[in-house]
Amino acid sequence: MSKKKQSYVFCVANQKGGVGKTTTTVNLAAALSSLKQKVLLIDLDPQGNATMGSGVDKNDLDLSVYQVLIGASTIDQSKYRSDAGNYDVLAANRELSGAEIDLVQIDKRELQLKKALEHCKTHYDFVLIDCPPTLSLLTLNGLAAAHGVIIPMQCEYFALEGLSDLVNTIKRVYRNINPGLELIGLLRVMFDGRITLQRQVSEQIEMHFGDKVFQTKIPRNVRLAEAPSHGMPGVIYDKSSRGAKAYMDFGKELIQRLKSAEK
Repeated sequence: MSKKKQSYVFCVANQKGGVGKTTTTVNLAAALSSLKQKVLLIDLDPQGNATMGSGVDKNDLDLSVYQVLIGASTIDQSKYRSDAGNYDVLAANRELSGAEIDLVQIDKRELQLKKALEHCKTHYDFVLIDCPPTLSLLTLNGLAAAHGVIIPMQCEYFALEGLSDLVNTIKRVYRNINPGLELIGLLRVMFDGRITLQRQVSEQIEMHFGDKVFQTKIPRNVRLAEAPSHGMPGVIYDKSSRGAKAYMDFGKELIQRLKSAEK
């Protein structure tokens, strides 16, 4: 009998805030689920936006990612179901802010999430980790547990500067903590091809990163922005919107890219 394949564990990360990181994590989770993949979304941001965007109330959690990180519960005990997105959620709220202090007392504190995932990583096809927009102990836990990083970015002038900082961070984690970590790809989000600067930055990214840039571009889309207030991923809230279709295309492209890499 063949051994079950382990999950792909991917961080969605960017040290710059407001770049559509959580929107990407939530919508990619829902898109992959729609494509018949079993998905776990882990919210590592104390703001809990990925939790709320998945339809899970962050103010009404019995257990969360905080208890998992300090070793007080397991992922299986702590996860919730996103009925809207049809995936599992390891939720977060403000309590997670205290994890930084509590983790300091734990040996190999940056490996707590990796250790917790050992017990359930054959249950899922994909584990997507929404990281906070800072290089904190929480982000390090995400990067230490992951096989790769997906970077959502806007095609704006300052985005390139932030991108080089993030790539250097990934390299440092690769050298010192997680030799299995790689850059999976860059996803251009909130993209408007009518704006000359965005087209120019997009071309620069393609020139520097080549096939690490996903072909799919996510347009700026009102329906994607509205969806979290309804506790739903955009790909479910309005399937016919340009943003929803783009995230479905991204899910398909990611699966195809991984299949090609395995050949």
